[in-house]
Amino acid sequence: MAGNNDGQDWVEDLKTEVSGMAKEGMHHPGTKPVLAGAAIGALAGGLLPIVTWPVGLAAGVGIALYNRIKK
Repeated sequence: MAGNNDGQDWVEDLKTEVSGMAKEGMHHPGTKPVLAGAAIGALAGGLLPIVTWPVGLAAGVGIALYNRIKK
């Protein structure tokens, strides 16, 4: 059942990261990379014919948060 605990740890890490960014704003070390990921995703979504910018923005945020948490 170690896989289940890893999933719970990941969720807890995500909650901690997001709440830290919400409380500390731009002073949190994770805010700028996540905002950069959002901007890159939105730009890519705007340039690609099938993906819209909101989908790209959400994907960019998700990828940046994942990269931040897996460290």
